[in-house]
Amino acid sequence: MDEITKNRRFMHCPSFKGSMEESDQQRGITHPPHGKPISGELTLLPAFEDVVTCPSYVDLLDIRRSERIYTGEPMTQAQLAFMLWSAQGVQRYRDEARAFTLRPVPSGGARHPFELYAAVKNVEGLKPGLYRYAPMEHVGEKLAAVEFLHALDDYDNRVSDMLAKQKWASKAPAVLFFSCVPYRSEWRYTDAAHRVMLIDLGHAGQNVMLNAAALGLGSCCIAAYDQALCDEAFGFNGIDEYTVYAVTVGEFKS
Repeated sequence: MDEITKNRRFMHCPSFKGSMEESDQQRGITHPPHGKPISGELTLLPAFEDVVTCPSYVDLLDIRRSERIYTGEPMTQAQLAFMLWSAQGVQRYRDEARAFTLRPVPSGGARHPFELYAAVKNVEGLKPGLYRYAPMEHVGEKLAAVEFLHALDDYDNRVSDMLAKQKWASKAPAVLFFSCVPYRSEWRYTDAAHRVMLIDLGHAGQNVMLNAAALGLGSCCIAAYDQALCDEAFGFNGIDEYTVYAVTVGEFKS
């Protein structure tokens, strides 16, 4: 079977009734953590009231476009906070056992298998480098905290290399990176989880683009990246966590 045929079959919807292996959820195994533990410097970003510049949903859909040319103007911390929260913030738990979270984006089985990171070049008051969004720090609150991971030497070239030599991407004041922690979904859906997670990723990417447009900013979703360089930069082992998506964000030249 050639690769194209394999990939087409991967997109087919499996029969969820009786075809999957017994899941860890069914075995009574405790659900995996909803977020990674904090080990570095944590910064609470400011509240993001009054940052939305496009209150009309119809207008928002009309202005959303992929933008690749950025002005170099910095983002504010409040803008970054809104982007992070509205993409992966935890609004509440769905159940008393706190096994499932509800967020601004949908996810199959409320599993939310992604972590959200940011490569920061020019955000007011934040030192340049790599950060991780910590959504579990403020469950139910419209607040965002970021954990500083490390600086990124030769930022423009490093980010460009991570994003398959797309030099324009390194000019954005911030690049959001989604990683996948697959066991969060595999715990419930076993071998059917991976197709569902790809669908979830599309939901998240569209949310980010609409959220950027609501702030009057441009964005561009990127699926072309260097897997090894991205995983190395963020410290992923490529199995239990790995890069799956990137989105540039910033003020753009119209």
